[in-house]
Amino acid sequence: MASKVTSKVTSDRPSKDRQTAQKTAQRTESSRNIAIVGPYGSGKTTLLESLLSVTGAISRKGEVAKGNTVGDSAPEAQNRHMTVEINAAYAEYGGICFNFLDCPGSVELLQETTNALVGVDAAIVVCDPDPGRALTVAPLLQFLDTWEIPHIIWINKADKANNSFRDVLDALKSLSTRPLVPHQYPIGYGADLIGFIDLVTEQAYHYHIDAPADPVELPLALAAAEKAARSEMLETLADFDDHLLEELIEEIEPPQEEIVKDLKMELGADLVVPVFIGAAEADYGVRPLLDALVREAPEPALSAKHRKLQQVGEPVAQVLKTYYTPQGGKLSLVRLWRGTLQENDTINGDRAGGFYRLMGHTQTRLQTAHAGDIFAISRLEHAKTGDTLMLSDSPSIELPAAEALDPMYALAIAPENRSDEVKLSGALTKLLEEDPGLHWEQHGDTHEVILWGQGDVHLQIALERLGSKYHLPMGTHMPQVPYKETIRRSASAVHGKYKHQSGGHGQFGDVYIDIQPLPRGEGFNFQQKIVGGVVPKQYIPGVEMGVREALDHGPLGFPVVDVAVTLTNGTYHSVDSSEQAFKQAARIAMQSGMSDCEPALLEPIADIEISVPSSFTSNVLRLISSRRGQILGYAGKENWAGWDTISSQLAISEMQTLILELRSLTLGVGFFSWQYAHLAPVPDKITSQILARTTVE
Repeated sequence: MASKVTSKVTSDRPSKDRQTAQKTAQRTESSRNIAIVGPYGSGKTTLLESLLSVTGAISRKGEVAKGNTVGDSAPEAQNRHMTVEINAAYAEYGGICFNFLDCPGSVELLQETTNALVGVDAAIVVCDPDPGRALTVAPLLQFLDTWEIPHIIWINKADKANNSFRDVLDALKSLSTRPLVPHQYPIGYGADLIGFIDLVTEQAYHYHIDAPADPVELPLALAAAEKAARSEMLETLADFDDHLLEELIEEIEPPQEEIVKDLKMELGADLVVPVFIGAAEADYGVRPLLDALVREAPEPALSAKHRKLQQVGEPVAQVLKTYYTPQGGKLSLVRLWRGTLQENDTINGDRAGGFYRLMGHTQTRLQTAHAGDIFAISRLEHAKTGDTLMLSDSPSIELPAAEALDPMYALAIAPENRSDEVKLSGALTKLLEEDPGLHWEQHGDTHEVILWGQGDVHLQIALERLGSKYHLPMGTHMPQVPYKETIRRSASAVHGKYKHQSGGHGQFGDVYIDIQPLPRGEGFNFQQKIVGGVVPKQYIPGVEMGVREALDHGPLGFPVVDVAVTLTNGTYHSVDSSEQAFKQAARIAMQSGMSDCEPALLEPIADIEISVPSSFTSNVLRLISSRRGQILGYAGKENWAGWDTISSQLAISEMQTLILELRSLTLGVGFFSWQYAHLAPVPDKITSQILARTTVE
């Protein structure tokens, strides 16, 4: 877990607490919170539509291409035909109330997905049937395994597969740290798919479009393959159940109830990953998937136990997502882990507004929320995504939240209308509350407003929101690189004299300075060695100010660093001299002397750790070298089977578009973290290009 959960529960009425716990357990047994996750294009939103249609929660299935699905109603989602934020929906099936969270598939929106996953009981990982694309689920499986979140795999579009079921299964097995357990075996596959065999009951079924599957005789041609797949399932389950192992050794056929019990127990403990197949567009396999969720998905009470929460005590909730709606203002999507909340309760010091169940953007009013519910609360003005919520002003429990992802791509932004600049800060604050994967800063050197995210698509979605939701159309460009300059040799006795007469008192300042380079990273040093009061003490601060101002814009046009300046001599006038005059004299001396000190351009260098599947490591090493990077080494990535971490140093100018090419090389799954390291000289050829470009601009 990311952090330790601490709580204090005291009670002088244990019998009442037991009754409360029993009522809570009874209620939470009738609900399940399920996230639907998977890579872009895998069919998650189509699966949600099918789940809602099959359960009767909606009367007509929508289509992503037509923009009429329950989720993806935001303009940014419809324009791209993709999920761009968490979409909540609910349905009832088999006596269970399901809360579904449809999560974005784009790797650039992974922060949104991980924020939601920490609040569910289980996840459905929707996969493409192409083994060559199995790698795209690796970041999701890694997160689920690290957090020990129960999950199943649903191989979607099995009717369009071009490879065998075994090929896809083997590819997925190589990515999971948990054993994969096929729950079904296909009858046919790809264009020949007509049904499946349930490996628990050994009953075969034939699919029908938008209708339940029919039970049929098990095909004789598949009998041997089915037996082998079922034996594999039972042997995997037996690794965690000694009684089942004994039955297998003694060749005793285990009862179906025992198999289901093992599947439920081991899924709930995140020990195994059941695998299902289907085609959401035709409703193939959706009902068996729901049946399995009813039987085997863990109850909310078990999820709370895994979070180290006792079932009795003050209500505890967690914010999974923040929305800003045009009419209702701020909405916080929360998971209630424990207890009961009423409308108008004071939560974390804020008086809550209404409670709502969400079906996409449609809201249904709730009066009371119970443990295990996922619902929205309005007007929690201070609550942020990931926050723990309690009735007290200062929560005594802190639930673990998903770690913030390092930003990897940036654009400099500015309102198209300059009069909108005053509104930008407030809009960005709300934008970042809705999407914690974004960051922004006003750069101290370039004075640009820079928006950071996970990639170009991520930032374009954010910019579209700024325009449509906050009425702030933005212009963008690549951020300026904060180059610096320094000097390579010294200059002695550089003279600067300022004399101005305009009637009355004049202005007079006269200085001699020495300019010397300092070792890299030393910054700036000013000293004075005045003898005999040739420059009075009260004017020396003016000399230092003039020197510092001159360093803001060196001979090459950039701030100057790693320079030492010493005031050695000068003269003054008893009437006309002033601090301001000596400041101007110092600026003149610096402008005169710096050009003779062999100015050199410096660029910021970053320490970068790039994480990629091992099969792409050699390509990424070449990528780093092609971008003037220095490779420091590479090794296997800790706790990531089949992945490498490459350590390198790279100029920030070369890092600006690195993530775009890195994802292109790695099926979209490569990523990196970075931090500023130091300044380094720019090669002469590139210096000439930069200075020529700066001159033109």
